[in-house]
Amino acid sequence: MLVTGRRTQRGGEGRGKRGGGRSKCKEEKEGKGEGVLTRGCSVPATPARRPQGADGAARPAEVSPGPAMLVTAYFALALLLAACLGLELSGCRAKPLSRACCNPSFLRFQLDFYQVYFLALAADWLQAPYLYKLYQHYHFLEGQIAILYVCGLASTVLFGLVASSLVDWLGRKKSCVLFSLTYSLCCMTKLSQDYFVLLVGRALGGLSTALLFSAFESWYIHEHVARHDFPPEWIPATFARAAFWNHALAVAAGVAAEVVASWLGLGPVAPFVAAIPLLALAGILALCNWGENYDRQRAFLRTCGGGLRCLLSDRRVLLLGTIQALFESVVFIFIFLWTPVLDPHGAPLGIVFSSFMSASLLGSSLYRIATSKRYHLQPMHLLSLAVLIVVFSLFMLTFSTSPGQESPVESFVAFLLIELACGLYFPSMSFLRRKVIPEMEQAGVLNWFRVPLHLLACLGLLVLHDSDRKTGTRNMFSICSAVMVMALLAVVGLFTVVRHDAELRVPPPAGEPCAPEL
Repeated sequence: MLVTGRRTQRGGEGRGKRGGGRSKCKEEKEGKGEGVLTRGCSVPATPARRPQGADGAARPAEVSPGPAMLVTAYFALALLLAACLGLELSGCRAKPLSRACCNPSFLRFQLDFYQVYFLALAADWLQAPYLYKLYQHYHFLEGQIAILYVCGLASTVLFGLVASSLVDWLGRKKSCVLFSLTYSLCCMTKLSQDYFVLLVGRALGGLSTALLFSAFESWYIHEHVARHDFPPEWIPATFARAAFWNHALAVAAGVAAEVVASWLGLGPVAPFVAAIPLLALAGILALCNWGENYDRQRAFLRTCGGGLRCLLSDRRVLLLGTIQALFESVVFIFIFLWTPVLDPHGAPLGIVFSSFMSASLLGSSLYRIATSKRYHLQPMHLLSLAVLIVVFSLFMLTFSTSPGQESPVESFVAFLLIELACGLYFPSMSFLRRKVIPEMEQAGVLNWFRVPLHLLACLGLLVLHDSDRKTGTRNMFSICSAVMVMALLAVVGLFTVVRHDAELRVPPPAGEPCAPEL
């Protein structure tokens, strides 16, 4: 399981360019403002210029952000990390060592996999906190940044549809090396301020993301079963540990990004440059230490056709796909919006990102505890809770982002609640998908899940692109609230359908009877 299922994931990917060219306006301004329209040209604001009104009169400069967000972000990170540490230590004491943990050959094999995989994940997370800020630093308008995000989402869904076939044809090891090359090129494009180059970088990022979430897992599973002949039931232990360290790496990457970009004063491009050596090392280790493996290719059209038949023939699958598309499209829009909501108020973006990942890790730990033999809650219950939390958080954001009445601390708390809900949602959704979707049809069904998911996210970003900066953000959170209410209705429908389905329950501890209902 990846990143609570999700890789999400996360970070921000405005100002000053139209059609890829820089603004030609020459009016000098001071202070920090939204820019003004002069002869039909949008003038981006910079800290060294004073904002002017349409009549040319100088407006008072905005007050510089206070320390409230700075203190809140660091305090939230410390508090969340302490909570996560306490829950994980209690879980470690309660969990007995498995046979897999005592097998030296298996541990060496795991280490070979983790060395490469964790370097790839660390490089991926290192770029997340400052992606939106980098585009803003290059003086692009928010609408142009939205188009960059749409390009990234479109390339992700396009390459995601063919990633499995590509990996099986090219070879899993070669695909992992290709990932390191394409993602390094993606990072290098961030050094350019040319809009077209950045669009190409987003396309490369979509290809890299598709490879990251297909090639590495496929290589490990094949090696685990076919080459080393380890028991298949040990595979979940590897990915459970990977999921925990994935969160830990994300938290550390946020702090590292803050250090190189802000504390050392190297600017928002620094985390992308720092990711390149990690990607190069991951590619070299895979090339030197891993063996190659392939798999029998299944025709793409046959895969999608089988997935569509499964989707339409089973109401549970259809409802599950509806919930995933609605929930995760809102998460994609949240990824875009958190930076422009918090950054103007002096939020340390790397620390904020680490706080988000800590909240997600806390949600995953709560899922593990809630489904344990002590509480024995079911994934369906936790999925419902996650959707409810996001609905509540989005309603909070519609008020905390009201123009002229912004409350950054309240918005930050709402974002943390969304991440906490993601920590509950992704393991719940992963469990339900495994139980509901036949193994042979999972790739095809997930392809059909991704299409509406990314289309909804792209539509939301395009709507935001055509909106006024301040009212558009609040309106987008209102639309997301309505979308999540629809997701809640789909959850209720799924709950009604599977209420008596014992297959969708976490198995009870030995000696305890299975309850008849969810």
